[in-house]
Amino acid sequence: MIKGLHHNAYRCRDSEETRRFYEDFLGLPLADAFQIEESKTGRETSVLHSFYRLGDGSFLAFFEVPESPFDFKAQHDYDLHIALEVNANTLEATFKKGKAAGIETRGIVDHGFIHSIYFRDPNGYVIELAAPTDSAAAYAEKAGKQAHGELNRWQETKPAARYAG
Repeated sequence: MIKGLHHNAYRCRDSEETRRFYEDFLGLPLADAFQIEESKTGRETSVLHSFYRLGDGSFLAFFEVPESPFDFKAQHDYDLHIALEVNANTLEATFKKGKAAGIETRGIVDHGFIHSIYFRDPNGYVIELAAPTDSAAAYAEKAGKQAHGELNRWQETKPAARYAG
């Protein structure tokens, strides 16, 4: 049985630049960092793996791999984003903090069951902070009952793919 998320890991351009965003700006403490000098297959490498602790005990983790090419780009929200739960006060304070710091800051967006703000981290990843509204629990209950039906309807009616891949 899966108990929960331990960590999600992503590539980063620069570990210190990433630390400044996640620890100094978002307030996630750097919980671990270690260098990997040899892969499990015995290949020599030079990687730093760092972990930032979330309030529930899970982690966001990053790999800095200087000698390995990676296509860092500004991600589109639909392609990849990391959503982190906060309370309404933190959402509002962090929104103001982002604007004051000159960080690309979007929102506050009312999704009905959550209010969200969006940032772009130094690696191009979109970070969403989401504060549940008073209707979040009722929404989740209703959504859970309708999810399979929505998915089935989508499968039957979705537009044809416009790209090869």
